Amino acid sequence: MTYVVTEACIKCKYTDCVEVCPVDCFYEGENMLVIHPDECIDCGVCEPECPADAIKPDTEPGLEKWLEVNTEYAKSWPNITQKKDAPEDAKEWEGKEGKFEKYFSPNPGTGD
Repeated sequence: MTYVVTEACIKCKYTDCVEVCPVDCFYEGENMLVIHPDECIDCGVCEPECPADAIKPDTEPGLEKWLEVNTEYAKSWPNITQKKDAPEDAKEWEGKEGKFEKYFSPNPGTGD
């Protein structure tokens, strides 16, 4: 098992989760974060820290796509280990559906 970041992170990109991760397995894209599944130790401390409820165990049904997204982009996006300010409009994007198809960016973030 590993944890994955889901669509709920897109355009919210809260980074509360990265501060509590004991193995620094988060990677930053332009408008979301991902977890490197080979680095995640399945401790679960990140899941309750996410204000957007975007982090889920990959054992939940229907998350295969998100495991693939996390795996792919963790290879090329920079590592992030320190909390950053959320986007100013993050609250407005919470709970919106269909963000992946409309707003996902494959571009890397800045990392630490």
